[in-house]
Amino acid sequence: MYRIANRKGNVREQDSAQDRLLEWMYGHMAGRLLLRPLISPAVSKLGGRILSSGASRLLIRPFVRAGGIDMAGYEQGPFRSYNDFFQRKAAPGARPVEMAPECFVSPCDGKVSVSKIDRRSAVQIKHTRYTVERLLRNRKLAELYAGGYLWVFRLSVEDYHRYIYIDRGVESKPVRIPGVYHTVNPVANDEVPVYKENTREYSLLRTENFGTVLQMEVGALLVGKIVNHRRGNVVRRGQEKGMFAFGGSTILLMTQKGKVSPDRDLMEYSRQGIETMVRQGETVGRAAGKRSAG
Repeated sequence: MYRIANRKGNVREQDSAQDRLLEWMYGHMAGRLLLRPLISPAVSKLGGRILSSGASRLLIRPFVRAGGIDMAGYEQGPFRSYNDFFQRKAAPGARPVEMAPECFVSPCDGKVSVSKIDRRSAVQIKHTRYTVERLLRNRKLAELYAGGYLWVFRLSVEDYHRYIYIDRGVESKPVRIPGVYHTVNPVANDEVPVYKENTREYSLLRTENFGTVLQMEVGALLVGKIVNHRRGNVVRRGQEKGMFAFGGSTILLMTQKGKVSPDRDLMEYSRQGIETMVRQGETVGRAAGKRSAG
């Protein structure tokens, strides 16, 4: 069981049958044995091929009903496969992006938590301690974010799975780190260091307003692909960066010391171990020196 808040200050507990199953699988030896083949890249790719088949369209309507998804906010089909539906685009105007230069925006829909990166470039995510060096496999780059913030945007299967650039800037070449595909559900992070074991890809964005921001996409259980578009080095705020194939997944942002101030409600909830629901393009912080909301 874990807690989720919205920006209006309402907090609810999350304890679904799926959560309880994952808690059992990650918390018991028999469950971990069953998980071992499921988190492999080969199984994830196989699942991706099945969900990209024409027959998988039969799964769409039951999923929409079970997830309570309002399709009025998305471009309508027809969809060629379940994955085609899963990667659907939002309807024009459904995800407005805050364009004020000082506003630091969310790259995606999801549940966010924010953690301080200490002077040794280490960070606590829930009950698991990570070093930025192990996350990136790059000691020199990790030092760039000492004293800054790590933003964890967790996407569930019912969320919108496309993501954007958070500011205008120049993007570096991507770095891909191969790995496995654990679920990003909080119960898994309590048992295994998900973000340093899962397949992930990151690039650096030298922004106009927030210093050099690192954005990392993390694949998760049954996610076959991280799809980044690569449309040139110069990018703009709100431009689509990419999308995930089926499954839950995560986007990590790292901001440098003294560059961004997270909104106060996000920091307070994060200190209590509560994730906050946000929408793509909404303000989640301010350029340092500007007043934060909350």
